Amino acid sequence: MGLLTIGAFAKASRLSPKALRLYDELGLLPPARVDPVTGYRLYAPDQLERARLVAWLRRVGMPLVRIRHVCALDAGAAAREVRAFWARTEADFAARRDLVAFLVGHLEREDPDMTATVSPLSIRYAAGSDAGLVRETNQDTAYAGSRLLAVADGFGAGGAPASAAAVDALKHLETDGVPAGGLLDVLADAVEQAERAVHGAVRTASAAEEAGTTLTAMLWTGSQLALVHIGDCRVYLLRDGELFRITHDHTVVQAMIDEGRIGPEEAASHPQRSMLVRALGSGADGTPDMRLHDARPGDRYLLCSDGLPTVAPDGEIHRVLAGAGQPERAVRELVALANGAGGPDNVSCVVADVVAST
Repeated sequence: MGLLTIGAFAKASRLSPKALRLYDELGLLPPARVDPVTGYRLYAPDQLERARLVAWLRRVGMPLVRIRHVCALDAGAAAREVRAFWARTEADFAARRDLVAFLVGHLEREDPDMTATVSPLSIRYAAGSDAGLVRETNQDTAYAGSRLLAVADGFGAGGAPASAAAVDALKHLETDGVPAGGLLDVLADAVEQAERAVHGAVRTASAAEEAGTTLTAMLWTGSQLALVHIGDCRVYLLRDGELFRITHDHTVVQAMIDEGRIGPEEAASHPQRSMLVRALGSGADGTPDMRLHDARPGDRYLLCSDGLPTVAPDGEIHRVLAGAGQPERAVRELVALANGAGGPDNVSCVVADVVAST
């Protein structure tokens, strides 16, 4: 079979002539020959397989730059790259799904017809922070109040003032009322205030460009906890005896797990396990995850810096949360758990119990 005209090749590959011209310009799918007189592009039949692969990858939404990379790989490596792309796509979809759930919950709270009558609830809480057994200073900040629960983990030369500034910027939520229907705006404003505060705190620190903080906070509304999460601090929920992790780490290693590049068992020893993809600080992506959690009497929430889960498996965290009585005791035992495992990092914990108001 001879060379195919661009029209015939477009029909066979299910790519439009316009797309083929674009892919030629990008070096993704150059024609086998260009007629020197007419300028017509001519394609070889053996180019159809690559063209169809490009078409399929475009259908799943892969960017052209990544398609060019995939097409340069052998079949096995290309398959792994496609698998990794789709895993990342599903993770991004899950993040958008969580935001949609937040928005739906937020809007339903504004609708009088959707407001259910519930028994009044309140929270009992405690916070604690410890430098651990290896670090000379503590760059964590932990806070617990009647409405605000927060943990921040600073990094870099100005990490300690950065984490303190981020949490301090949210403390006005303890006393400021949340306007009816204004929870979403309040949370967005709070993150912006925290980001400005962090920039101010690290501006005079040495190596300020490398300083910043994570921030994970929950705002108690009376029947719900609104979550704001940036970085790799975590939130766990103990409900009906089961432990659930309700945050997703914003780290390079977690992204690699999401993409199927490594397994969870490899993450603990990976050299990039502490590298963040989201944080508050100079040049960082400070986009927060946000969720609403309907509270139930008996719920126990744990907010903690990564100094705890890095050394303590979920089973041990579960054991302590389920066995400790008051929040103060749970915090002490969780800090002791981290230090008992070597305490290589600062560790901060906030424990809050949801109880029926008396």
